[in-house]
Amino acid sequence: MGLFSSMRISGSALTAQRLRMDVIAGNIANADTTRVNGQRQPYQRQQVVFSPLNQGAGSAGDGLQVAAIVKDQQPGRQVYDPANPDSDPNTGLVAYPNVDTTTEMTDMLSANRAYEANVTVLNSIKQMAQRSIDLGRA
Repeated sequence: MGLFSSMRISGSALTAQRLRMDVIAGNIANADTTRVNGQRQPYQRQQVVFSPLNQGAGSAGDGLQVAAIVKDQQPGRQVYDPANPDSDPNTGLVAYPNVDTTTEMTDMLSANRAYEANVTVLNSIKQMAQRSIDLGRA
């Protein structure tokens, strides 16, 4: 495995973690959305599913890719609020999204740490390459 393949692997992880952070930000932004496309239906939390790139038998893989962005099928919370325009006319319940901001913030910290770790790897690779160039000049 050379320097460039290591850079490709870390670069793919940076791209995947950035997309994960974007999805988490969207979940947090829609934590109170009770209407989707004009329908009385709560927003559904989304999750990113990762998979390895080109993983062969006995290999560590060539990086990371986003396999899919899936909707979380867990039910949202129901709040009794008959004055809300999005409440069910029969029961007075409002269906809220299944987004828990504590979980989202924890996921955001995890994605941020993974992103920072891959930036550190790229910086280390850059330093190694620079030292190799410096040795060649001497």
